Amino acid sequence: MQFAPIDGKNLVEGFCLLKKCDVKTSSKGDQYLDLLLGDRTGEISAKLWGYSPLLHGAYEEGELVKVRGVLQQYNGADQLRIDRIRTVTAEDNVAPEDFVQSADYSGEAMFDALYRIADQFTDTDLKKLVTRILNDNREKLLYWPAAVKLHHAIRSGLLMHTLSIVRIAEQVCRIYPFVDRELLLAGAILHDIAKTVEFEVPQSGIASGYTVRGNLIGHLAEGAMIVRKTAEELGTPDDLSMLLEHMVLCHHGEPEFGAAVRPMFIEAELLSELDLMDSRLYEMREAVLNTKSGDFSARLWALDNRRLYRHGRTPEDPAPILLDK
Repeated sequence: MQFAPIDGKNLVEGFCLLKKCDVKTSSKGDQYLDLLLGDRTGEISAKLWGYSPLLHGAYEEGELVKVRGVLQQYNGADQLRIDRIRTVTAEDNVAPEDFVQSADYSGEAMFDALYRIADQFTDTDLKKLVTRILNDNREKLLYWPAAVKLHHAIRSGLLMHTLSIVRIAEQVCRIYPFVDRELLLAGAILHDIAKTVEFEVPQSGIASGYTVRGNLIGHLAEGAMIVRKTAEELGTPDDLSMLLEHMVLCHHGEPEFGAAVRPMFIEAELLSELDLMDSRLYEMREAVLNTKSGDFSARLWALDNRRLYRHGRTPEDPAPILLDK
């Protein structure tokens, strides 16, 4: 964590994200706030002793706050003893993406790119269905992550994952002209749409867990229901809606990975493979990025506990090319 020094006595202040926020009771019976503060550089534990909601305000995880306090050492680690705390206001001119890991592009730019693609479909039924669902979910899509943990579990990660698959799918369709391009792109755009109801996500864009509906239904079944409901409202032909519902239900490929059914036509199979490819590449990119050249990464649970080798032939870490220049 980086704070601005106030004087020479370890007094500091700064803006940060509340990653954890618990009201606890001390051995003397007084309430205090037990906090974990963070920004893009790291995190630090913090305490606000003698906490009073009326005096200090009430706070929730995922909020941006400004704090002032004294840096101390506790059990060999830095800890902040907070004297002042308040929520961030518009006048502070700070944004959540400044404090959390975020996608390589803005949510607005990625949403607009996806919308333009769907708006250019020649199949008017597909065009109406996909653009309607995008518009219905725009507010959340702009900052929603693609996961609670693992791949694209970052602010605007869901749009980054979705647009990545769409860009790969566009190239696949150039190589294999027998693929229904618009059906594949439509399925790619909608395959994870129900993650907007599967996760609990504050404005920080970092998921804090699963919703009740996310635990009981899941984004594959929920996504198919969203497609069916919207299709019925728009009068989309049932056979077309059914194809998209199948693509959403089977995009995890195998039942052991959560798929309701296995892919049963070409575009469904392609979507499943591209979804797996993009999620794995993200995990591998992150692991290699945090590994020194010539070394192996830690074991990756999502990749069968493999350790990845950083060969050093690509010293920089360029962002995926997702937007038109």
